[in-house]
Amino acid sequence: MKFVDEANIEVRAGRGGHGSVSFRREKYIPKGGPDGGDGGNGGSIWLETDTGLNTLVDFRHARLFKARNGQPGGGQQKTGKSAEDIVIRVPLGTQVIAVETGERIGDLTEPGQRLCVARGGIGGKGNVHFKSSVNRTPRQFTEGTPGEERELKLELKVLADVGLLGFPNAGKSTLIRAVSKARPKVADYPFTTLHPNLGVVSLEPGRSFVIADIPGLIEGAAEGAGLGHRFLKHLQRTGLLLHLVEIEPLDGSDPLDQVRALEAELGRFDPGLMHKPRWLVVTKLDQRPSEEQEAAVADLVDRLGWTGPAFGISSLSGVGLDALTTAMARYLLDGPDDDGEP
Repeated sequence: MKFVDEANIEVRAGRGGHGSVSFRREKYIPKGGPDGGDGGNGGSIWLETDTGLNTLVDFRHARLFKARNGQPGGGQQKTGKSAEDIVIRVPLGTQVIAVETGERIGDLTEPGQRLCVARGGIGGKGNVHFKSSVNRTPRQFTEGTPGEERELKLELKVLADVGLLGFPNAGKSTLIRAVSKARPKVADYPFTTLHPNLGVVSLEPGRSFVIADIPGLIEGAAEGAGLGHRFLKHLQRTGLLLHLVEIEPLDGSDPLDQVRALEAELGRFDPGLMHKPRWLVVTKLDQRPSEEQEAAVADLVDRLGWTGPAFGISSLSGVGLDALTTAMARYLLDGPDDDGEP
């Protein structure tokens, strides 16, 4: 299924039915009086989260959602039938923004959560409400109020505990395959990941966390270069970022330069991302002899002046994976130590 994380829709709630002007007309009751009933309410439109959905692709073609109007009132004080509400299913993590004002209307992050995005109109009053001692035959009534109409932007930000950050071919997809049952595409060329992938890391019954792999970034991503800029927003919900960098980048560049370049992109896109907990993960250690791996990681950490947690791994050979997943689980499920370390 194609991954779509943005969509615009139009919602139109139903109008309330008009109140009725009616008078009781029965044999032997010459002065029956007014008996016009109220109109029914128009249908409202709701968004509701569905854990079975993970994309907004359904809204590529279905963009207009229109509820029915309420029925008008009738004689004998009969109230018109109210219209049924429309419920639109959306994935967890959907933000709802009013296109006209830019106001964020809601953020749907809980299973089964509902949000009314267009309130149906209220039914009008029948003439029975206007009778009085000086107005025995009222012909007044009120019309039903119109329903709300809005153009909405739906923006999906995936819900994950851990986000993987790195240049193309940094080993993000290989890592998520190694620690979860997710099976993103892996190849020896850049940009094999074209959309976010989620994997669940299961530790024991009742203990697991979700890890998200987004397309690789390049310099200028915050300004629109490459693919990753579209998906940087998905990192905003994560509780922990893993900054992946190859021990020997394919293009021959210095890993230090890659780390600094991506830090600059994060700061340009959203300074708040720079304040998230971020761990350094040096990948593809299998490219170095085993006796050199620890020293290579320590050298990069020293040159970066990195003060946070740092790990060296090989997702192919399994080196360092147990230590990394154990540290993530301890940090996410049990909480960090007082000094913020896992």
